[in-house]
Amino acid sequence: MDEHTAGAGAVSGPEPDAAEPIVGRDAELARLCHAVDSSADPLLMLVGDAGAGKSTLLDAVARRAEAHGARVLRARGSESESSLAFSALHQVLRPVPAEVAALPERQRAALHQAFGAGSAAAEPDLMLIGIAVLGLLSALGERHPVLVVLDDAQWCDRASLDALSFAARRLAGEPVTLLVGARAQPPGLDPRVPVLSLGPLDDAAANRLLDLRPERPTGRTRARILDQAGGNPLALTELTRAATEPTRGATAHDTAAQPPATGPLPLTEHLERIFAARLHELPAATARALLLLAAMDTEDSAIAASAGLGHAEDDAWPPAERAGLVRRTGRDVRFRHPLVRSAVYHAAPFDARRTAHLRLAELLRDEPDRRAWHLAAACPGPDAAVSAELAETADRARRRGGYAAAARALYRAAELAPRRADSARLLVEAAATAVFTGDIAWVEELAAAARARTDDAALLAAAAVQVGRLAAMTVRHTAVFARLTDTAERLTAAQPATALDLLAGAAVVGFYGGRDSQRQRVRELLRRLPEDASPGWLRTWVRAVSDPFADRTELLGLLPRLAAEVAHRPERLTTLAIMAWVLDETPRAVRAFDEAFARWELRGPLPAGLGGAAAWSYVECGRWEQARAECARVSAVGSAAGLGHAVACAATVDATVLAYQGDAAAARARVEDALALVDPLESRSVAVYARRALGAAAAAEGAYETAYDQLRMVFTADGAPVHYHASYPALADLAAAAVRAGRREEAAAIVERSAHALAAGASPRLRALISRARGLLADPDEAEPHFRAALADPALAHWPFERAQTLLDFAEWLRRRRRIAEARGPLTEALETFRRLGARPWIERARAESRAAGLDVTDTAPDAIAALSPQQQQIIRLAARGLTNREIGEKLFLSPRTVSSHLYRSFPKLGITARSQLRDLLEDSLATAGRHGPG
Repeated sequence: MDEHTAGAGAVSGPEPDAAEPIVGRDAELARLCHAVDSSADPLLMLVGDAGAGKSTLLDAVARRAEAHGARVLRARGSESESSLAFSALHQVLRPVPAEVAALPERQRAALHQAFGAGSAAAEPDLMLIGIAVLGLLSALGERHPVLVVLDDAQWCDRASLDALSFAARRLAGEPVTLLVGARAQPPGLDPRVPVLSLGPLDDAAANRLLDLRPERPTGRTRARILDQAGGNPLALTELTRAATEPTRGATAHDTAAQPPATGPLPLTEHLERIFAARLHELPAATARALLLLAAMDTEDSAIAASAGLGHAEDDAWPPAERAGLVRRTGRDVRFRHPLVRSAVYHAAPFDARRTAHLRLAELLRDEPDRRAWHLAAACPGPDAAVSAELAETADRARRRGGYAAAARALYRAAELAPRRADSARLLVEAAATAVFTGDIAWVEELAAAARARTDDAALLAAAAVQVGRLAAMTVRHTAVFARLTDTAERLTAAQPATALDLLAGAAVVGFYGGRDSQRQRVRELLRRLPEDASPGWLRTWVRAVSDPFADRTELLGLLPRLAAEVAHRPERLTTLAIMAWVLDETPRAVRAFDEAFARWELRGPLPAGLGGAAAWSYVECGRWEQARAECARVSAVGSAAGLGHAVACAATVDATVLAYQGDAAAARARVEDALALVDPLESRSVAVYARRALGAAAAAEGAYETAYDQLRMVFTADGAPVHYHASYPALADLAAAAVRAGRREEAAAIVERSAHALAAGASPRLRALISRARGLLADPDEAEPHFRAALADPALAHWPFERAQTLLDFAEWLRRRRRIAEARGPLTEALETFRRLGARPWIERARAESRAAGLDVTDTAPDAIAALSPQQQQIIRLAARGLTNREIGEKLFLSPRTVSSHLYRSFPKLGITARSQLRDLLEDSLATAGRHGPG
């Protein structure tokens, strides 16, 4: 028997009595208390079977925290509420309406929209909801410690888990702790979160628990209880009650007074039968009240009186309390355990359950989502009207950002749809919605259910596209690529538009994998598709992503037409931006990303295809703060959705910026994070980005042999690029490391092979990088033309860090040729750029070279700023622009308290005492950098 309620709404779970003994859990209780007292773990997961004692422990910790002055916020999952987006978060925040009202307008509006109280005109801003929760919990923590307790989290809705785990990951060091109790780790929580497992009690603890029972069992009865309970505390307690309390009306000789003589049943079924057995002797009014309570969920409790379910003082409840089924607290009635509710619900005949749900549905006419689920629970078979109501519920949930809730509603709507065609259509829609949860297994399950209901080619193709859409973002590149291309090939003749859609996903997977054989397969299938198979932009996408340099000139000619289409189809802005980035048109990419990100709804709940493209674009154009913020966003969303590849991509970009800023240790740690999530042989793109970051980190420390070894792995043994797009930007850095590591000849061969392979397809940026590499590797008398070629195009200023590196290399060459006056101009420009970017290792190198050239480069404010950590630099610059701590936290995904802490630690290093001094400090920094030029 299932221990849930088969679609019924779950009521509030158990509220263990304060005197309830906790036996055999001393270590676990101490661990939980330490987490709360020390804030060492912002989030701790308590996992154990039903009845293992999770609720008892969590309640004990919550009582202790409240006694010590903490603010405790609680929520309990229930099966039916898992289909209601943000229902658990609403439980958590319901006791703090004033704090919600005090949030900034955008954050407050996002929360109201999540709870169905605001406008649903735009797509939900899921990141802003997470930031609102982060800021609210942090603000509460400024007044007193905060403990958030989520019990029965396996039934909490996914949207709530995403928002709360997003906040918890950013509350390290703050007096806020999230304790989560569940039977297994639910989706939506970081798999790396600390887990405390509740196993069975050992024999000594189990016997001690039995000795504490008023009806202490002995002899054979005790042995059977110990054997069948398997160390489960609830089973020990309830089996003891059943075995030692004779059924009412039985004599000592009745078999009903004895423990059943049959062998052990499955534990959950056994316990449910025990609870159900207590129902038989209850008065009819009590049985009806229990069933109605079992059919409710927590939000329905507000209508309990009007449903005919009285308060705790009513006469219906004492018999249920004496039977050990409920606990009365004040005017509140709760089941003693979810298994009690499950037993009550399943012990009732379907007609009785149906009557209860229909009564609740009638009372919930003004709550259409809850009403729809009660009507669904009352359906004995297909029902078109109820199916339609659930579809409307799904639409409302989707508009609030509750994609998991929407997909579940659509699935139930499909089950109730009388026509198989409607059922299949709803299942495909459910799969398309479930894509945004990141749960690939669920999407595949929904698509398979759709295939079982229809042979409609269009619907089947749509199901395949939805599966492919999410599968493209997983780490299973080889298997997913084969599935997408095989399906595309099968549909080439009959459904070329769908085939092209699938091929677009395959091109993304091929980019991640980086294998030449995959690119050839994509090109072969593309040639077999008619030119008018789909809108032209999709074919352009496939060509750009799979082969950006072979036809670069032609592809560039197609971008203006796509840009014109974007004016009417703004949802394609990200597509335009990614294509521009792939083609090394970084300025155009940045403009498109800026416009897309200005419209929050276009960011969506998942990283877009090639999700690292935005962050790389911002790195290349010198907007490193924004690049790191985008990395944080992709990492947060990808972690919540279980999309390890997106998280790995973001980590490598983040590592690269950290290396440029001189934080080599942090850069290496981020690379380790990335490589732990992917197979480098499967994902060559991530592997190459990781090596580039490690090379930059080594170069920042002056470890040029290590830098060369890392960058050499970006190319194969014979000098070919490991990845057809990601390897080439490393050519100049490879050459710079090679010169200092004594590997000039080997590096020169790689550079020339790459130049030959790219030929006319090389972008101006790559041509400049190749020219810089040639200048570094050439004989001193032959280097100048190469350096000048690398600096010739004014457009290369759009890649400021790369240009500044070239300026520094050229200036060093000039000074060593005793052309000191000529070296000062490039040195001044390079140093100014490095200071503006916060590239500390390059600042030091440029300053040393400037002194050697006779320039005045005394320690100034820019160097003080460069001495801050990268995150502190971001915060300082945003604060100087007048942003509040809340606004800075919103941009950088930090709590306002964390922002304040960074500012407090930064001010003494900058020699200032007030926030108002920051703007002048930064302006002076730039002005000083400009004054330190020649003469």
